[in-house]
Amino acid sequence: MSQPLTIDHPSISTVRRNRKLLSIAHSYVVALNRRLAQEMSRVGVGDWEVTAVAPDFFHGDLRPVYLEYDEREPCRLVPVPVRFSRKVHVMLYGSRLKRLVQDEKWDLVHCWEEPFIVAAGQVARWTPPGTPLVFWTAQNLSKSYPPPFRWIERQCIDRCSGWMACGESIVRAMLTRGYGSKPHRIMPLGVDSSRFRPDSAAREWARRKLGWSEPGPPVVGYVGRFVAEKGLHVMMHALDAVTTPWRALLLGGGPMEGELRRWASKYPGRAIIAPAVKHDEVPAYINAMDLLLAPSQTAALWREQFGRMLIEAFACGVPVLASDSGEIPFVVADAGRIVPEGDESAWASAIGEILNSPNTREEMRRNGIERVAGNYTWPIVARRHLDFFDELLDAPACR
Repeated sequence: MSQPLTIDHPSISTVRRNRKLLSIAHSYVVALNRRLAQEMSRVGVGDWEVTAVAPDFFHGDLRPVYLEYDEREPCRLVPVPVRFSRKVHVMLYGSRLKRLVQDEKWDLVHCWEEPFIVAAGQVARWTPPGTPLVFWTAQNLSKSYPPPFRWIERQCIDRCSGWMACGESIVRAMLTRGYGSKPHRIMPLGVDSSRFRPDSAAREWARRKLGWSEPGPPVVGYVGRFVAEKGLHVMMHALDAVTTPWRALLLGGGPMEGELRRWASKYPGRAIIAPAVKHDEVPAYINAMDLLLAPSQTAALWREQFGRMLIEAFACGVPVLASDSGEIPFVVADAGRIVPEGDESAWASAIGEILNSPNTREEMRRNGIERVAGNYTWPIVARRHLDFFDELLDAPACR
């Protein structure tokens, strides 16, 4: 006779409570920049409780920003005051963050600040000794910081339980600085694939708003800061040499805007500088492009750390032609085309070749969409964060 089926019910003591994560970032003052914390809350439901900490006010690079709220926020949001936010390297969090870090029992503190700035040093000092601390960095040059920043970096490395890097070039640079003694993972930025996606209606809307009639020559585009390090001189000279018909759309702002406008004046109706695009209109304007150019140039104290516009273009199904500066080749991989940084003739040749071949653009379009879907959507990036946090907490040293 068969034996009755018995089911073992776990006792209350064996059911793991939700782990509590505190995620701190000055960039969280902008609602869109809290997507990581929001997505960690969504993908970690039932396992993690996420609290995001953001400044109640931040001066910012382009404009002052009061904390932006999102009524659909899935995570807890705690505003805190900061001082000296005009210069993020010396920005200070106040006592409200200190009390939050020390008075509540956190399973892990995530500091999305560079580990050499003063605010990161504050978080390292305030986090209780038994609480794991994880930093994130995008530095891909091994720099010699002056005091006190070199001391802060050393303090943060010694104190953290692990660290995360924006990409492969960042890991390679940081391993030479003593970071290699701690567990680490590559954690890239993510893209909102619900906003950045192929959209033919948005493409038509943007082109009409720009005053471009259809059909017309293919559109090459640029998105980012108008500074020399972004390779805008290479781009202008290369387009001057391209014989294939083209139109150009440049989105951004910065000190080179006047020079770009003078260049664009040689191509009336064909080259448009659009620095005042609303943030929620950016996906439409990227959709209006047939080829995104990312000609970043390595400088003595800077090289491309990631290139958010690369994954935004991929997500919109826009082919990418980019330089080999810094992290770009690792982000693009085989989904786009890489050209040597300063080789203007190679840039002109590659632009002409891609514009002349709809089949090439279609293949690049598909490859870009696939690369984003497999690596850069926010749910994927958030899940990788939580998996790393779980690994640290489940390691014998943390038990």
